Amino acid sequence: MSIFATTQATPPPHTTAHRLPPPNRLAGVISNCKSISHILRIHAVLYRHNLHNEPLINFHLLRAYSSLNRLSYSITLFNQTHKKNVFIYTAIIHCHAQRNSYEQALFYYSQMLIDSIEPNAFTFSSALKSCPLKPGQALHSQTVKFSLDKDLYVSTSLVDLYARGGDVLSAEKLFATMPQRSLVSLTTMLTCYAKQGEVAAARVLFDDMEEKDVVCWNVMIDGYAQHGLANEALVLFRRMLAEKVEPNEVTAVAVLSACGQIGALESGRWIHSYIENSRNIKVNVQVGTALINMYSKCGSLKDARLVFDRVNDKDVVVWNSMIVGYAMHGFGKDALQLFNEMCRIRLKPSDITFIGLLSACAHAGLVNEGRRFFNTMKDEYAIEPKVEHYGCMVNLLSRAGQVEEAYKLVMDMKIEPDSVLWGTLLGACRLHGNIALGEKIAEYLISQNLANSGTYVLLSNIYAAIGNWDGVARVRTLMKEKGVQKEPGCSSIELSNKVHEFLAGDLRHPKSKEIYMMLEEINGWLKAEGYVPQTQIVLHDIGEKQKQNSLEVQ
Repeated sequence: MSIFATTQATPPPHTTAHRLPPPNRLAGVISNCKSISHILRIHAVLYRHNLHNEPLINFHLLRAYSSLNRLSYSITLFNQTHKKNVFIYTAIIHCHAQRNSYEQALFYYSQMLIDSIEPNAFTFSSALKSCPLKPGQALHSQTVKFSLDKDLYVSTSLVDLYARGGDVLSAEKLFATMPQRSLVSLTTMLTCYAKQGEVAAARVLFDDMEEKDVVCWNVMIDGYAQHGLANEALVLFRRMLAEKVEPNEVTAVAVLSACGQIGALESGRWIHSYIENSRNIKVNVQVGTALINMYSKCGSLKDARLVFDRVNDKDVVVWNSMIVGYAMHGFGKDALQLFNEMCRIRLKPSDITFIGLLSACAHAGLVNEGRRFFNTMKDEYAIEPKVEHYGCMVNLLSRAGQVEEAYKLVMDMKIEPDSVLWGTLLGACRLHGNIALGEKIAEYLISQNLANSGTYVLLSNIYAAIGNWDGVARVRTLMKEKGVQKEPGCSSIELSNKVHEFLAGDLRHPKSKEIYMMLEEINGWLKAEGYVPQTQIVLHDIGEKQKQNSLEVQ
């Protein structure tokens, strides 16, 4: 029985196809159809006119059903097609690849070979679309066997395969041997570099591109933003506007992320204004979330809340962003109140929601509430705690001085604690003077090669706090032996839409001389107003005068 039994009837013997337009025109009608009911009616008409086995039409019907989330209809139609050809097989492979069902896509590819039907370039480009690296490499050898590896569509798909699999060298090698390059293949390689953190190589390729569409600009801007080069992302965005390239929602999300990373509030506000006046960018859920994150990270919770209130059809990600925003600035009760509103509208929280709530409790000192949320997450919502949730709980308990309970929580974890979690616990040991536990944790991390520069610095500070200068010396010697260097502190300031970054003791800024002269002047003002340095907080075995100098504004 056909899946179209409700609308189909056996065609009468005298029915012929000449009453309908030719197959190529019908194919166009099917491709433009956006409604499942329309497709079913068209299919019924085709059946009545004896065109239900026309390969070209079935090819487009297969894809139409799949695009309208009726994959089961596509499969049934494929099975009912008597004379399968390369186009029919390619269509069903494409349908499964679009849904990341690569195993089914490869099954139909294998069946195609069994039926002695030779694949074409579109077969391979479809099959490779969702393939992981290993099975994709097997398909690569098949493209060579059928002499299709140099085809533009196939070679672009192969570059994408290796790029998605993180094999940059293989992607580069294929890209270099391509006889011709399209904008799609260039963008694929650009995306490969950007995702793998090869932003310098990405920029060289980007600058060499004669033609750039908005996707290329987005890839490069997002590549900078994702790998901590926020200033470069903002500079490139301004160049994009100068070259009259119209940004879209993807651009907005990337560049707002860059603003949030470096606290560029004025730039963020200007971009927000640009978005509001743009005909090409809609403040959808993604853009709204990016605006909330940007304002929260820049410290403007009022603006973040205004955006939150204006976003229509809020999903859990939007609510999470606002909850996390309140949490990071210590507005614990506001975060909890927002969560209660979220529960009232019966929106199910996610694991990120509870990271925000636990962080809010930690910053606001709400220990009992934090414990309740940690248990609620597991018992009521069946969300298994991740290392981030444990990290929040350790932070909560440590801030409350309950270091031993925090240590017990870590030791009872079912998953492996990371260096950030151990660092939080080690910092608590230093803050609350739990020297023995601090030593125990630090020695464990060092013995397991889990220690980073922060671990050594914290252990050194623990020893310094109790005047154990021999212990401090041992730690510094160990750091030298292992080649561990303390990362310098970094700060930034935004002036006239430009962000200036400074490292501790930095002399690279073009106006460093004037900056240090001003710092000397500020120190003079402080002393004149009666400022007395609290030298007891200096954790170094140095003289009193040196301690005073180290506490000056620098």
